[in-house]
Amino acid sequence: MHHVIGIDAGGTKTHGLLADADGRVVAEAVGPAANISTGGELAVEKALHQVIDQLLASRDVAPAAIAIGMAGAERPEDFAYVNAILHRLARRTRTLVVNDALIALVAGAGDGPGVVLISGTGSIAYGRSRGNRSARAGGWGYVLADEGSGYWIGRQALTAVMREFDGRGPATALTPVILSHLGLGGAIEIGPRVYRGDLAVAAIAALAPLVGAAAAAGDAVAGAIMGGAAEELSRAAAAVIRALDMGTDEFPCLLSGGTLGLESLAADVARHVARAAPGARVRRLAEPPAAGAVRLALEELAGGASLPRPR
Repeated sequence: MHHVIGIDAGGTKTHGLLADADGRVVAEAVGPAANISTGGELAVEKALHQVIDQLLASRDVAPAAIAIGMAGAERPEDFAYVNAILHRLARRTRTLVVNDALIALVAGAGDGPGVVLISGTGSIAYGRSRGNRSARAGGWGYVLADEGSGYWIGRQALTAVMREFDGRGPATALTPVILSHLGLGGAIEIGPRVYRGDLAVAAIAALAPLVGAAAAAGDAVAGAIMGGAAEELSRAAAAVIRALDMGTDEFPCLLSGGTLGLESLAADVARHVARAAPGARVRRLAEPPAAGAVRLALEELAGGASLPRPR
């Protein structure tokens, strides 16, 4: 019986599934982050090697196809490089590399129309129309975009702490919470930690739940940050909906990623999206995105995955 591997490679972790020809998952593995834009090629290869080794450990199985959705994979050379890694790790195996937003959409909507809004370490909105056209908004990395992501929220929180320290901004409950979380004696220690690289992208993104909790407890500064995140994320989803002319359609709008696991943020985003597209059925993505990669791997094995065409 043929087996396939589906992998979700993100900015926080890499999640892999080994499935049989019927799509039944027989093994699961989790490894380190594998974002080709922020982590570099060597880190990507190590992470994929670790996950694939775990999936195949003690199993007399050679995967017939591997599909991977990778955060930060945008350019043809990105896809070519990751395909080359996969061929080194699993020779004579069919491979398919796509952006991680597509596998999340496929996990929740199959090959049908829909929109997925992802907010984890980074953020992106991605959609597919009934005519199998695709559009995306955001997802350009933490320097240029990723508004509403965990990193964006964490960076806004650090800025708020520094503004309070300077006397340029209001007092906020974020200051003692973040200083305690980072083990710092004062705000003046934040700058050196950031610019030495001690606070990496993932570490700053990990501050997002603290901001969400402070907002829920009534802190005005944290509330403004979380409100801004909801507006930015819903703006990205609305841009995709407009680009694909789906504003009057009925379709699933899937929320994915650890940052959108914050219930108040997800609820605010759902309200914003409903105004842009009344027919959008907003729900949390219940299936792991790697399950979408499994589906694409099976399609690839059967003659070619049904990939949408960029508008």
